[in-house]
Amino acid sequence: MGKNSLTHHIVRDVKKHRELWEKFWPQKCLFDLWPIRYCFYEPYAHLAEFHVFQENGNIIGLLPLSWIEKSQHYCFFPGELCKGKTWLEQNRIISQQPFVTKALLESVGKPVHLRYLLSEYVTGFSSDNENFKCSLDETGYLFSPAQHEFSFDKYLQEFSKKTRKKLAKKLSLLERRGVTLRFDHFRDINKLFQMNISHYKERSYFDDKRFLRSFIKLAEWLKKKRMLCMTTLLIGDCIAAVDMGAIWNSQYTVLAGGTSLEFPGAAKLINFHHIKWACHKRFSLVDFLCGDFGWKHRFHLTPRPLYLLHSLPNPVLT
Repeated sequence: MGKNSLTHHIVRDVKKHRELWEKFWPQKCLFDLWPIRYCFYEPYAHLAEFHVFQENGNIIGLLPLSWIEKSQHYCFFPGELCKGKTWLEQNRIISQQPFVTKALLESVGKPVHLRYLLSEYVTGFSSDNENFKCSLDETGYLFSPAQHEFSFDKYLQEFSKKTRKKLAKKLSLLERRGVTLRFDHFRDINKLFQMNISHYKERSYFDDKRFLRSFIKLAEWLKKKRMLCMTTLLIGDCIAAVDMGAIWNSQYTVLAGGTSLEFPGAAKLINFHHIKWACHKRFSLVDFLCGDFGWKHRFHLTPRPLYLLHSLPNPVLT
C-alpha cells in the first residue's frame, strides 16, 4: 500500500451512506446500528458527507461526517448537536493505517470536531500533529456482570461496610413509603422528558426540540424492534424516576433518565435495579454512557475513556 496510490471521493447520497455504513462500520454496540443513527438524521437535516479513500478500487478509509452550518465545522454523522455537544458515543474512523486516518482528515479541508472516539481509533495518531489535536474527551462507565459472577450480592461486597450501611439506611427510608417498579409503560417516556428538563433546565438535551424529536424516533424504533426497556420507579402512587434503555446483543444500554426532585435517593434505587437485573439476565455488559455526575465512580463502575479529535485551532461551537 502506498500513500501516492490513494484516491479520495465524497459521497452525499444518503442511500449510498447506508450501504457504506452497513458494509464497513463494525457492529459492536447499539450506536453502531444504522437505524439508530438515522433517527437523528432527519430532525437535524445537516448536510451529510461520507469521505472515502480507495486503493485499487478497494475502500481502505471511511469518515462519515455532517456539516454544521451554524458553527462552520464537521462532526460525526448525523451531527446531533446540542449546545456544542454531540450525544452518540463510541465513534470510529474506518482506516487501515494511521497515515490513512491523517489523509482522511486532511481531505476534509474544513474544521472538524470529532467526539467520543474509541481509543483504538486514535492509537498511532500523533498527539503533536500540527493540524489536529487528539485529547481525552469524556469517560463512559460500564458494568460487567461476569466480573461479579452474575451476583448482585457479590457486587455489593465491593462497597465498604460503612458505605453499605449508609446506603441501606438511605434506601430503606424510600422503601418504607412503598416502592414498586413497572416495566415497558411507554407513556412514561413523557414523564422522563419532563423530569429531565425540570432537573437540568437548559442543559438538558431534551430542551432542544430537534433532539427531543430524534429521541422519540429512537424510542419508537426500539419499541418496534422489541429492544426497548422502560423502567419506572414508583414511590407510593408517585413516579419517582423513569429510565429508558435498550437491549442489543446481550448488551444493556441505559440511554436516558429522569428523577423527581421530591425523592432524593430515587436515582440510586433505580440504578441498583439496573445492575441487579443485569446480573439476573446475565448480560455481557451494562453501558451507563458518559457523564459522571459523581455516582458512577462511587458505584464502582469501570471507566472507559473516549477521545476528541479536532482541527487546530479548535472550531468555535454553538
